[in-house]
Amino acid sequence: MPLRFGENVSTAETDYGTVLLDERAGAYWELNPTATLVVRTLLAGAEEADAAAALAQEFDIDQAQALQDVETLVRQLRSSGLAS
Repeated sequence: MPLRFGENVSTAETDYGTVLLDERAGAYWELNPTATLVVRTLLAGAEEADAAAALAQEFDIDQAQALQDVETLVRQLRSSGLAS
């Protein structure tokens, strides 16, 4: 299932990653470069496995660990109400 941010979430890219603003709660979230890569990949319509492959290639980490990290990030974004 593709990742989509809610209507009340604004994003801004920074030198260190991406900042998300939850306008409903007035809370900021900062995504590091690895999370930014994952989010960009998923927002482009890719699957979690594709995001994990991009993460593993870019940061030279184990594919299984990359997939676990992607799944954790997506779960956190969805459970916080930032994404669906």
